[in-house]
Amino acid sequence: MALLEGFDFAALRDLLGDIGADGWLLYDFHGVNPVATRVLGIHGMGTRRFFTLLPRAGKPVAVAHRIELASFDGFPGEVRPYAAWRELDAVLGPLVKGKTLAMEVSPNDRVPYLDRVPHGVVQMLEGFGARVVPSAQLVTRFAARWSPEELTGHRRAAEALAAIAQDALRWAGAELARGVDVRETTVQRRVMEAFGRAGLITDHPPIVGFQANAANPHYDPREGADRRLQAGEVLLLDLWAGPGKGSVFADQTWMGFAGRTPDAEVQRVWETVRGARDAAVALLRERWGHAPVTGAELDDAARGVISKAGYGESFPHRTGHSIDRDLHGSGPHLDNFETADDRVLLAGVGFSVEPGIYLAQRFGMRSEINVFLGETGPEVTPRAPQTDLLLV
Repeated sequence: MALLEGFDFAALRDLLGDIGADGWLLYDFHGVNPVATRVLGIHGMGTRRFFTLLPRAGKPVAVAHRIELASFDGFPGEVRPYAAWRELDAVLGPLVKGKTLAMEVSPNDRVPYLDRVPHGVVQMLEGFGARVVPSAQLVTRFAARWSPEELTGHRRAAEALAAIAQDALRWAGAELARGVDVRETTVQRRVMEAFGRAGLITDHPPIVGFQANAANPHYDPREGADRRLQAGEVLLLDLWAGPGKGSVFADQTWMGFAGRTPDAEVQRVWETVRGARDAAVALLRERWGHAPVTGAELDDAARGVISKAGYGESFPHRTGHSIDRDLHGSGPHLDNFETADDRVLLAGVGFSVEPGIYLAQRFGMRSEINVFLGETGPEVTPRAPQTDLLLV
């Protein structure tokens, strides 16, 4: 696939006009800015700095090191080479002087997933007489949206993950009932084996937490130090995978209970978490096609349910993260807690919805689904999200 093949330059011109920029300057060095490589479609070594100007008027211009020019084969514009740093200054300076340039920066680091360009690079460009402004709207429109093929792969992975999760939790309960020693890493291995049979790829084994360990949102079980399942305990399983490396993963969390009658607080916490998840989706459906909605507003909707139930202090993370070719992508996050992500949610992007309640030293609950924003409205994956605790 050629660089920038199928890129919508007309839409870019309109958006650059909206934010008052002369161009989008894409920068990368050693993979610090995945937005740049995704938008351009570059596949190369990436050991030297490059700058690519997508202007509001005129043809694109790339500034690339002489030993990595092959990465820009087929570039639909001019490639200006450099080798020594003085050459870089001589080539880049006149290109950017006097221009307002959109780049992957976030004032005061408000949204770290947008803050990809080092401060020193911004200083250099300002020294050449350029002005740098955030590219947030451009990132959502051109870097975070899924292709039809990525959506198809995500749907397949989502249904497979749902089946694998339910099987793993029920298997753990059945083994416990037989008197077998069931450990967190045992369940983890079973899920990884199921990924292999389903042809799914992941970058890390799933999170499996029993009872008190489920109260740690990013718990990572270790062989020999993991917990043995006992009757009356909560089981948390957070798993993510996709059809291939660099694909759009599905990311889900399922909850189980080792018994037939969970106590009143376990049930109440589950119902609160589920209600918070569903409140975010309900607001999205209500606003879609009628009024803009941001990830921050969906976070507020979910967090409001949990706070009203008296568990606000026990929900210490955002409601959801962007998903693109990175599991934690560069698009809008459902976040008005860790950061203030006020980007509008646009058709074509996807994200997780995963509120949680974590009661330290006792137990934790999280329910995670994914949402893709199609032209006709939000699509929840998997098709049948968890509605009740799995009594295993």
